[in-house]
Amino acid sequence: MKKGSIIIYLSFLAIFLSLSLAPFLIGRQSDQKKSLDQWAIHDPDRPLPPVVIPGPPLPPVPPPSDAIVLFDGKNLLNWVDSKGEPARWKVENDFMEVVPKTGNIQTKHGFGSCQLHIEWMAPAPARGEGQDRGNSGVFLMGLYEVQVLDSYENKTYADGMAGAIYGQYPPLVNACRKPGEWQTYDIIFCAPKFNAEGKLLEPARMTVLHNGILIHHNAELTGPTAHKARPPYKAHASKLPLLLQDHSHPVRFRNIWLRELN
Repeated sequence: MKKGSIIIYLSFLAIFLSLSLAPFLIGRQSDQKKSLDQWAIHDPDRPLPPVVIPGPPLPPVPPPSDAIVLFDGKNLLNWVDSKGEPARWKVENDFMEVVPKTGNIQTKHGFGSCQLHIEWMAPAPARGEGQDRGNSGVFLMGLYEVQVLDSYENKTYADGMAGAIYGQYPPLVNACRKPGEWQTYDIIFCAPKFNAEGKLLEPARMTVLHNGILIHHNAELTGPTAHKARPPYKAHASKLPLLLQDHSHPVRFRNIWLRELN
């Protein structure tokens, strides 16, 4: 079989497996929501999800024609630091890499509901354990985090592992690849809605695929994500920047694009 055919085959296989598992995983997501108050935030006794071995890493997924390309491997012109100054992360070989202690970076423009594709890699060889190993984060609207972490044979609290909606929902399965291998998040994010008085009308929701495997299905967020806290919603703008976290680990990112959803 030719290389291109193998890639197409593996892509369809990943989608097929995700859809085949969807009824089971959706049931697990419902159970997670019911038990959200059962567990303390970052409870070490909260059960860890089962491990599912994803297919092999694939070449970067080309953006569709209507996508907004946020990072194409060339520069950080679409990104700034928290003060609005040019982002200081390293760019080389078609990826960006966290430069520890330079701070989080965020997009110059804001976004609301969207389909986000982002690829990331935990450092190899692996160093540290638990939360101190390949740690970063993808923050939709700068407030709602999907955790980035090296969770390959690395135990930590369930609501803080790779793919977790941080502090709220563990992923339905652990689909993490080895450190040094590229991983993908495909996130469907529905932004929260507020009325003119600032009252919450609709909570934020997320559907997330990790390496082509469904790990959250229409999960309803309780509010912004936070460490050791579950803060309530506060009214905010309908569009806010996407943020990537500097957690002092040299995590890499590449091929970042999104499609705005009305």
